Amino acid sequence: MPDLALSHVIVLLLNGVAFGVVLFLLAAGLSLTLGLMKILNMAHGALYMVGAYVGWSLVVEYRLNFWLAAFLAALAAGVVGLGMERFLRPLHQHLNDQVLLTLGFVYILTNLCQWIWGPLARIPFTAPDLAGSISIAGWAYPRYRVGVIILGLILAGVLWWFQEKTRVGAIIRAGIDDKEMATGVGLHVERVNTLVFLAGSCVAGLSGVVGAQLFGVNLDLGFDILLFAVVVIIVGGLGSIQGALIGGILIGVIDSLGKVLLPDATMFLIYLVMIVVLLIKPSGLLGRSI
Repeated sequence: MPDLALSHVIVLLLNGVAFGVVLFLLAAGLSLTLGLMKILNMAHGALYMVGAYVGWSLVVEYRLNFWLAAFLAALAAGVVGLGMERFLRPLHQHLNDQVLLTLGFVYILTNLCQWIWGPLARIPFTAPDLAGSISIAGWAYPRYRVGVIILGLILAGVLWWFQEKTRVGAIIRAGIDDKEMATGVGLHVERVNTLVFLAGSCVAGLSGVVGAQLFGVNLDLGFDILLFAVVVIIVGGLGSIQGALIGGILIGVIDSLGKVLLPDATMFLIYLVMIVVLLIKPSGLLGRSI
């Protein structure tokens, strides 16, 4: 096991937080969708991939402003997600059918991306104003990662405010706790279901652009990133923005430290944390009992 200086530990922790923030952005929509609609969308990682590829085209090929490209990529993923939701709506609480259908969407979207962009991985990209590095604890640290952390925390605050302080957020919480009762008292849960699925898809597409510098842009993202997102929502808990944030950062930090301290057992550590959380608190750290 290597002997790490304090400055090195700080850099590793920042790397883990940056990684965790991207995982949070991806997992937040999946957590709310699964908690509210009882739909396990295995194609959520594919929406991340769609956002990454659309963002790459707009930024690298068409020289569009990075932030405008991120917004348009989020909309593109949202439109794709909205189309998927139409097929998933009749499959409420039919888990096997949901998994089979959404896995089919993963292969469809992966092949569409290969047809449009080709089989080769694309170069990572970022905003010009986030290029370069800054000095942290004596290390040259990428400015982009700092930007990812700040952006992710801002979006976490916005999503928390939306869920906890708005009428739509109250309907979301009521639908997660008891959908039948919420519908019975006249709340428009089905409309909110569609809104949540659309918003979750948009955030997944946005995270694909934000995370492009960390994960790259390639055809394996649909499955690779999904595994991390599933672990995050299990650890953090379904239906909780705060849980998704804590779960994402926890998994990100463990992954970052594990790659240095125990490089051969990093994935084992992540799944070990998931197993321990399930044994101690099956609903997740901040999840709702549903």
